Amino acid sequence: MSAIEFGLLYDNTDFGTNPSFGSCQYVSYTTSSPWGDKDYDWNLWQFSASKFFSFGESEYAHQRVLALNFWTAYSPSWDLLKTPNGSTIITDAAPYNEGATLGGFKRMKGYDFYRFHDKAAIYATAEYRHTLKYNPIEDVQWLKFLKLDWFQLVAFAEAGRVAPEYDFGTLTDDIKFDYGVGLRAMMAGLVVRTDLAISDEGTNMWVMVDHPF
Repeated sequence: MSAIEFGLLYDNTDFGTNPSFGSCQYVSYTTSSPWGDKDYDWNLWQFSASKFFSFGESEYAHQRVLALNFWTAYSPSWDLLKTPNGSTIITDAAPYNEGATLGGFKRMKGYDFYRFHDKAAIYATAEYRHTLKYNPIEDVQWLKFLKLDWFQLVAFAEAGRVAPEYDFGTLTDDIKFDYGVGLRAMMAGLVVRTDLAISDEGTNMWVMVDHPF
């Protein structure tokens, strides 16, 4: 499966890998490529906005940051088709990894991968990121190869909803929530994270590279 994405990014954060202040906005349009499957023609609009507030340094922290993110997606091509035998099938829907999907290590971490998928989606999250001054392995010589600069404690909460139409009333009704904590580290210039998230469907732990936003 192949696709083409056209996007516009505005980023005035101080440090893209681990922002402490500023904002970032991204709008994109994704469509199935003309050389792909002719019987599978889909498209997707997305918009994401992030804002970062710095509370500065403290006795035990290099940085204290409140990070906020809003994301929404809509697939105009998504349609429901009635078959001759009376059943209903979905046609021209964006794929799970590209569409209006919630669940997994990026959005709604308290739910399994692709747990929610529909024509439209809305999502919001807040994270408090506390970058510790204390680094227990800083002077451990045999671990120098990790190039581990700092550890970061994180607390987060998320809310999201998918719907068969882009209607604000529908998208804000019966919203799903989760919350959790994380331990992140800057290693060799990359953020490595372990997040533990709790929802009404259970508890998930994710190990991944980069902040979710």
